[in-house]
Amino acid sequence: YKANQDSYSVTNNFIGRESDAFFGVYDGHGRDGDKCAQFVRDHLPPLTAAIVKKELDKEIKNTKLEDGDELRKSIELPKDVLQSVMTKAHVLCNNNMHSCQDLDDTLSGTTSISVYLHGNRNKITVSNVGDSRAVIGRSTDSTSNKEGTSSSSSTLKAFALSRDQTPYRRDERIRCRKSGARVLSLDQIEGLEPINDDEDEDGGEGEMVLGEEIDEGGDPPRIWSPHGDYPGTAFTRSIGDAIAEELGVYAEPEMLSRELTKEDKIIVLASDGVFEFLTNQSVIDICAKFTDPLEACRAVVAESYELWLQYEMRTDDITMICIFIDDVSSPDSTKDLQVIPSMASAGSGDGADDDDLISNTARPVRSTMTAEKARAIMMSKMNMPRSVRDVAQFEEEDFDLQSLFTEKTAEEKQSIDEAIRASVMFQNITDDQRELIYKAMEPMPVKEGQTVIKQGTAGDRFYIVDEGRFEVRIVPANQMDEEDAVGNCVHVYEGSRETNSHPSFGELALMYSAPRAASIIAQTDGLLWALHRYAFNKVVAEQSSRLEAEKLLKKIGVFKSLPSDILKELSSSLCEAKFTRGDAIINEGDVGDSMFIVLPGGSCKSVLLSKDGAESEVELKEGGFFGEEVLTGNPGKKYLSTVTATNKLTCWTLQKSDAKRVISSWRKEDATE
Repeated sequence: YKANQDSYSVTNNFIGRESDAFFGVYDGHGRDGDKCAQFVRDHLPPLTAAIVKKELDKEIKNTKLEDGDELRKSIELPKDVLQSVMTKAHVLCNNNMHSCQDLDDTLSGTTSISVYLHGNRNKITVSNVGDSRAVIGRSTDSTSNKEGTSSSSSTLKAFALSRDQTPYRRDERIRCRKSGARVLSLDQIEGLEPINDDEDEDGGEGEMVLGEEIDEGGDPPRIWSPHGDYPGTAFTRSIGDAIAEELGVYAEPEMLSRELTKEDKIIVLASDGVFEFLTNQSVIDICAKFTDPLEACRAVVAESYELWLQYEMRTDDITMICIFIDDVSSPDSTKDLQVIPSMASAGSGDGADDDDLISNTARPVRSTMTAEKARAIMMSKMNMPRSVRDVAQFEEEDFDLQSLFTEKTAEEKQSIDEAIRASVMFQNITDDQRELIYKAMEPMPVKEGQTVIKQGTAGDRFYIVDEGRFEVRIVPANQMDEEDAVGNCVHVYEGSRETNSHPSFGELALMYSAPRAASIIAQTDGLLWALHRYAFNKVVAEQSSRLEAEKLLKKIGVFKSLPSDILKELSSSLCEAKFTRGDAIINEGDVGDSMFIVLPGGSCKSVLLSKDGAESEVELKEGGFFGEEVLTGNPGKKYLSTVTATNKLTCWTLQKSDAKRVISSWRKEDATE
């Protein structure tokens, strides 16, 4: 069991002003990392407040006005003075930590990302030490869509308010190397990757390309002493870390000061556990889907946690503060988005604008699992019973999506929607696919103590918590064979309709069958919504198939004159029918009520008997259709051919009653316009 080494602080009425507040996230590391993070949480805000008050008193004294108390409520420090204050506070906090007898910061320390909201004009100053991050979501109004029609929709674009201070940054590598540091990944230390210490001096541009490739396996470039393989920090600034400080890993922050504008909607402060697998934009996109910042935090943390389980053998500590910004009134000239470097890094990034901040701020987001995780999954698959490993293919072929369909209430749809909109897996689904997912979600009542997921077993479902509390437990590898091993509780999912909270888990199972990385155990009675992997795949594939069917319907004589929205409605009325080799699908002369469209992988033969008794045979494959002759005219129309399946066959079917209903409704609407 490892203690959570993250911490955070929220201080309202900062320096006694209602208009001021101080927010901070601190990510500890090393043996005493939790103590270091808590130290900064407890000391940095009051240190900052004390120095700010001291500088305000100086400003008031310089004005030579008598009513100092009233002036203190409105006076604002110049940007250069305030940023000097923030630097002093961080350096002093660092020095105090070195002197603290209650912790050992020789090889331990913490990052710090903070936002100081100050003054009546809604100014913010962001201070960053390390690789935690601040991001702002700004409104970009859409005035027209692809068809050129007006639209009032608004989206949020993510802008970085801080730059990760890691060896990925060329300026930070050069600075640390001047202090004597070596910059190498673990694989380079062990001789598994080539070393090129001259890459910066040889004119290498921008960020470390080699490091990006290494970090896809979870092995970033690190700071090492020239005298030994320590301290190995993956960041270039920190509070604490006394040994690393000698190698240039110091506590002076990089800062950004700006005024908030009416376009600014969301500010996020988070530890690097959030951004290991999620981009700045992904985090803002998730937050933008909520009206409650607490629910936005829960959604981002849950998504980050799922991705850690998916790609890693461990999970990082994850801490986040989300601030929703109400409308603010500010001057037009508010574009003051520039990183002001600290004294020790002058000239490393002055005057950056929005686009520069986005392109230069972040280390690469990982998108593959570590080699260790891949090996663990392979070993777990090999240890699965053969019957579990081998049935997947033919089971999916025979999977009947429609058998799962149940109608959901508006409240149930809302619960499901709030859960899936926070998931990366569902970000690009269409409205039609969303409706199919609603239908395919299976209600799953659970009892207290019930094991929903067992670590090490094959996963095939994604779950949404409608009601109830569920613990996530991980059993260490050396205890997996013990029958009574329950593992450590590493996370808790809690859903409630009352609080409108509906977290989800098991997302990895929607992509492929892999052993579950943890167990999920119900701590209360509750209700889950479950989505099977085959159902998800069918929904994605089926929607694509329906789009193709829509194009085919346009080619059929009776439908050629119909507008696209009516064709789309017809395609949504299509039902799936399955046949085996030799099945007679329709027979010439039989009264018919449906037409058929051949889906991929199937084939059939159509035999038409002419008036003189001669037979003509046609093979129909993917996209072929037949039986359309019975859709028009009087009831009792008969098929003109006999069609037989020549192998396993799946078809879309459109019933005459559905076609008549859709077309009649359209004609009535068209006549009234």
